[in-house]
Amino acid sequence: MPNKDMSNWLVVSDIDGTLNNKFRQLPKRNFEAINRFVLRCNGHFTLASGRNVESLRKHYEKLPIAGTPAIILNGAGIYDYSQEKMLHYTPINQHAVDIVGDIYKRFPLVEIEIVTDKTIYTLNPGIFSVAMSTADKLTHNSYKKFEDIPRENWGKVIFLGLPPIISQIRKYVGTLSDTGANFMSSSVSSFEMLEQGVHKGSALLKIAEMYNIEQKHTAAIGDYFNDYDMLKTVNLSASCGQAPKALKAITKYHACHCNRGAVGDLLEYLMDKYEEDSDECIIKK
Repeated sequence: MPNKDMSNWLVVSDIDGTLNNKFRQLPKRNFEAINRFVLRCNGHFTLASGRNVESLRKHYEKLPIAGTPAIILNGAGIYDYSQEKMLHYTPINQHAVDIVGDIYKRFPLVEIEIVTDKTIYTLNPGIFSVAMSTADKLTHNSYKKFEDIPRENWGKVIFLGLPPIISQIRKYVGTLSDTGANFMSSSVSSFEMLEQGVHKGSALLKIAEMYNIEQKHTAAIGDYFNDYDMLKTVNLSASCGQAPKALKAITKYHACHCNRGAVGDLLEYLMDKYEEDSDECIIKK
């Protein structure tokens, strides 16, 4: 089958549980499909993650996508690895920073990880925050007092702990009338904060604008609720086979399980079967 010209398309993928399988390995099917989409079809493909620049780098550099900037910190930043340059960065406002301090006072057992454009600060470090930093071999500075943490360039805050604690924090945040922040669940043991209006989808649209790509030619794939806003933003949304039912309910394309190459599944569909004017594009695997 001849290759389509996909130069007017932007496709964005989450990493953990989407691009990579459950063992944090890149399936061959994903690599081959990305290679075809970018090098033979001239499409724009990139990654969107909660990771910072250095944590995302090893995943980004495995792929033939050096020409397209990546989304870091769940949308707080857009980074161009080809120029080693931050193209866009939106830090959390002071009011939201104060709410982090309030949450810490109310829930003293919670572990808090503050991710900036260049470093990570950990408050009340424990098994959850240490596990996250160790998995990606990232250096971080630990603090025992909230007041001692530097305030500059907080891109993302992660609240970590046992599920009952995280559930209580989610409920408490739901009672606040004005947070000035965007909160999202990333797992049963983590709850994240970004600047209001900031998410992977808002960053995706900025990248599309850089390449004069229309929203109708944007696609994204994810596996959990921190991908929700991104999937609601694009025209062709896709969820992995293991994604929660509530996430699948908002996506047009249901790809296979991440272990079988969900990103490859989406790209193959887009390159070989997707019809722009078709109303029927939901595929259940």
